This record gives sequence, structure tokens and C-alpha cells, in this order.
Amino acid sequence: MYLNLVQIAESFGVAEKVVEDWIRSEGLPHMLDRGRPLFDRAQVAEWAAARGLAGQAGFLAPETQSPFATGIRLEPLLRIGGIWRDVAAADVPAVFDKIIAALPGATPSVRQLLGQRLRAPGGVTMAPVGGGLALPHPSARIALGRDAGTLALLLLREPVPEVEAPDGVPVTRLFFFIAPSPRAHLDLLGRLSRALGRGPLRQQVLRGGSDAEIFLAAATSDEGAAKTGANP
Repeated sequence: MYLNLVQIAESFGVAEKVVEDWIRSEGLPHMLDRGRPLFDRAQVAEWAAARGLAGQAGFLAPETQSPFATGIRLEPLLRIGGIWRDVAAADVPAVFDKIIAALPGATPSVRQLLGQRLRAPGGVTMAPVGGGLALPHPSARIALGRDAGTLALLLLREPVPEVEAPDGVPVTRLFFFIAPSPRAHLDLLGRLSRALGRGPLRQQVLRGGSDAEIFLAAATSDEGAAKTGANP
């Protein structure tokens, strides 16, 4: 599994510049694709372990680490955010606005602030995971409270032009999420990256399954994560 610069920075909880410094001064393993660094997950995990950085969350969370650390379930969050079909790439920001407007557990002023942050340059991190899938999410960490949070699936008519996927597959499926806390943010990154790497959720999304089939696949992913959390 290859990760990009944004995903590596997210996983270690550092700025992208720190990762670039690690490349130059610490020998962080990478390869260049059209001038941009790509990272083999296994090589980075080995490099991190040698420096006492093992056990990170997000995309680099060890397979033995519980993916259900915060107890957040994908399926209820996805029902809140909804499944949006036949979305034009140009309309993605407007859909994000609608999702924020329906965000539970947040006051109107908080929703307004969130919308302003996402609309600002660099306000959304668009993290591709391969296979035409990406995980857009707020670039800034947010603490909304336990009852807040949402997850939405956007199925696009055409690819998002500004996203370059590491495997070269145009991105046409977006899982946009807002987590209730910074810890939950990293947990959701890790859980979604695993669920979309293989398994029923990935299969249903790629084949354009019905809403009921996608919700069921998300629930199945939740059940598997809960079992892994109970028996790591």
C-alpha cells in the first residue's frame, strides 16, 4: 500500500514540512512519482519502529492495534451524512456545505465557522486511498463534542481534477467526514483506509451498490472492527 505526503503527515500528527525534513535528513524511504513523494506503508512502518515512532494512528496504525478505539461506528455516521449520487465535481463544495448544515450536535455558529474553514484555501485535505477513492476531511483538527460527527459518500459524475491518486486511477468516489475530536479524526482515517483497502464496503462502493447495500457493508465493517477491538 502506497501513501502520499499528506497521509504520512496525518498519521504522525506532524506538518508536511516535517515529513519533508525526514526525507532529507533521516532517510525516510520514498519514491518519486511525477516529482511527488510516495511512501510504501511497510517501509515507513519499519523506519518508524527503528526510531521509536511505532504505534502511530491513522494510515500507519499497526494491524494489531484496535481499529475501534473510540467506539465510533461508520454506519450511523454514514446515515447522518448520507449517500450523494450523480454529483458534478464542481458541485462538491456545495454538497459539503449541505452536509455541514445538517451536522448534529453543533450550533448554527459552529456550523458557519466550519463552512468558512472548509471554503478557505487548504481547508480540506483530499487524501486519496487508491482505486478511485479519496477521504476528504477538514485540514484543521476540530473538537465538536461526543455527539457531533458525520460521514458522507459522494459518487461523482466525473473525476476530481485537482486530486492525483498514487495509483493513477481518477478519483470519483469521496468519503467526506467530520470527526467529533482529534483522536476520533485519526481513528476514522485509519478505519476508513482499512475498510476501503479491501472488504465489503470497498466492493459495494466501487460497484455502485444501492444505499441499503452500502449501509449494510458499513455495518459489517463496524462488526469486524468491534470484534478486532475485543480480541486484538
